[in-house]
Amino acid sequence: MGKNSAISVGAVALGAVACIGFSSIMDGSSAMVGMASASSFRCSAKGSSATTPVKITGATANGSRDDFNAIQNAIDKAGRHGGGVVALPAGTFIINRHLVLKKNVKLTGVGPATVIKAGPHFMSTQEPGGGYSIITTAGAADTTIADLTADQSGNTLDGKVRGRLSGYVVEGRDSSNVVIDGVYIRNPFTYSIAMVRSTNFCVANSHTQVAITSGRYNQLDGIHILDSSSGEVINNFVQSGDDGLVAHTISASVHDVLYANNSVRGGSNADGMQLAVGNFPIYDITVEDNNFFGSRFGIRTGYYDNRTGSVSNISINRNYIHGLARGRKSPAIEIGGFGGLGPIKGVTIANNRTCDSGVITVSPGPGNVVTGTTGCPTANVAQPIRP
Repeated sequence: MGKNSAISVGAVALGAVACIGFSSIMDGSSAMVGMASASSFRCSAKGSSATTPVKITGATANGSRDDFNAIQNAIDKAGRHGGGVVALPAGTFIINRHLVLKKNVKLTGVGPATVIKAGPHFMSTQEPGGGYSIITTAGAADTTIADLTADQSGNTLDGKVRGRLSGYVVEGRDSSNVVIDGVYIRNPFTYSIAMVRSTNFCVANSHTQVAITSGRYNQLDGIHILDSSSGEVINNFVQSGDDGLVAHTISASVHDVLYANNSVRGGSNADGMQLAVGNFPIYDITVEDNNFFGSRFGIRTGYYDNRTGSVSNISINRNYIHGLARGRKSPAIEIGGFGGLGPIKGVTIANNRTCDSGVITVSPGPGNVVTGTTGCPTANVAQPIRP
């Protein structure tokens, strides 16, 4: 269907009502409207059940010596014993290869001060699936990556190489029961956090930032769910050079995923969130209580390959979409159009708030409805602050 025949709701006129400022949300200093408490959403996946600590021998954390072998040896040892907790203290751990988790292993730090950083020879090898991840699950089930910073050094390394988009800074790949919690991404030259062909996952309480590398590389997506199902993307802060949040089908469907309580600044010529549809369907997706700002589009569909995948049973509720790059010329939500050939049905867009952003539309189809859209908040009411 053409865009002209879409169900639509125009942006509410601003009049004398001022939008809450959005420029400072990048560093977490601005209040947000309509965001739920972080405690409202929790991970269904549990990740590693291990509690036994595994000692790391030989790591220096001084930011100059290669610590890859020390960390990977501890991960491998934990895997051989049925699982374990590999805990890193504060410090900068240089790695010149790619850390590969094993079944029932938890790799954790003490928070942002634990930095795993790509070293000068990081580009000399690739991870098992190709690409240049800092940490990958590579088929291992029951894993947790938590409370650390992954720095891909895209500001100093030349990431413009073949295979750049084959692996991602921190990824669950071909795995089940994966938790990525409290992970900070810095200086990426590819997607920051991704789930690839995985099930039963959770990406939570994490923070992606591309401020330094956004002008150097394209396709710097924030949190990218590819050919994966049954998971949550919750309570994250995403600053992306491209699309902030993505559900993407290439070789399998994406379904049963909750995106909730995220604060997302997409790229100025990209999307806060994209349903990226190829030949496989996207269905049973819930997008609620998120804060989208700064991107060209708020939430939209994009189409690739033969563009035949269907979009169905999508709930987009109670999001705050504001301060888009082109103001009211930028659609707040646009589901359908963009050359898609597959059916669009069962799309419910309800009770969203828009401010300094454009219309909300969905292509005609069974069960598609837009209702309850409101405009700019009338006051800068204090709300929970995001990191």
